[in-house]
Amino acid sequence: MNTIEEEVLPGRRRRRRYSAEFKAQVVSACQGPGVSLAAIALNHKLNANLLRRWVEQAEGKRPALVTGDEVTVPSATAPAFVSLALETKHVQPIAIRIDVRRADQSITITWPASETAQCAAWLREWLA
Repeated sequence: MNTIEEEVLPGRRRRRRYSAEFKAQVVSACQGPGVSLAAIALNHKLNANLLRRWVEQAEGKRPALVTGDEVTVPSATAPAFVSLALETKHVQPIAIRIDVRRADQSITITWPASETAQCAAWLREWLA
């Protein structure tokens, strides 16, 4: 089975184009458990990154590229925002906690997070 179009202009390199049937065949060979994509790519004389892209496109993880006449649209819909109601009766208010230890003494100061400016002013004054 010839997978590469052979029309090459003399002196110019040309990008290879693979048929959809060939891509499907190679991607299906990658689906087995414990299969090495690199080994399959090497066996089919492909770049491993190209084969990984084909596998991701087949799994719907990556949108297909538009090439020539073919246009492939991924079937998965874009994720939408879903709002969730959170239960708040067991939520403790957010607080600033400062632990100070000096030798064998320690002190813990808890300050409401809504009063951050006052906490910063008090801390600057206390450390001065």
